[in-house]
Amino acid sequence: MRQLTTKQIQNNWKKLIQLIDDTFVDTEDNERHTKLREMYDYFEDRMVIAPASGREHYHNAFVGGYVEHVLHVIDCAVKLKKVWVECNANINFTDEELIFAAMHHDLGKVGDMENDYYIPNESDWHRKNQGKIFTHNPKLQYMTVTDRAIFLLNQFGITMTEKEYIGLRLTDGLYEEANKSYYISYDPDWSLKSNIAYILHQADSMATHIEYDMWKRSLEEEKAEVVQRVENIKKAANNPTQERTKDLFNELFGDKK
Repeated sequence: MRQLTTKQIQNNWKKLIQLIDDTFVDTEDNERHTKLREMYDYFEDRMVIAPASGREHYHNAFVGGYVEHVLHVIDCAVKLKKVWVECNANINFTDEELIFAAMHHDLGKVGDMENDYYIPNESDWHRKNQGKIFTHNPKLQYMTVTDRAIFLLNQFGITMTEKEYIGLRLTDGLYEEANKSYYISYDPDWSLKSNIAYILHQADSMATHIEYDMWKRSLEEEKAEVVQRVENIKKAANNPTQERTKDLFNELFGDKK
């Protein structure tokens, strides 16, 4: 199973905080940067280790997976916006609005003010047979991830523009049943008036599928390593010299790293 090193987790957190510092600024009317830093300081200990999902075959179901996923979505969103611009799309939102919505589309996966959203699955059977590495915390009041994200931002007095709200609200696309009335309209007056939601949904989908591919590659690498170990053991067993016997012992009982 794919995992991040401690250094990778720390570097991803530093990258996220630097992005906040580079993107958002305080004004006389809105201390947005200050309030964002207050929120991220409050959640740091939990957010930095939070997974992005509960099942290993979904995406980033490992320690530090949430922050990495957020960074992936932001990166994809910024790049996709450039593609839309090159294809003559109407862009009526700022980079700050795009990054804000991408950064907080999954904020609800942090949990509430006291409790984590995901907790380790204590069932060894479910972890091994269904890939359920984490499970939802039963202490939480039910909310959709999006609703909880908006609720948490509100707790720290962090306001958003209408386009940021639409982008954040609709990032999950039609995977979220509540989004259907936004995306499917038979009245042109009620159609979306910004492409920000489409770009963010594409970015989230792209990041999720890429993370799935990374997980699949890690499994293939693990399988290849196991096959190689078996071959080494067979060779040692077929050539039982003192040195080969020592190699066989190390393969069976030595350091597997």
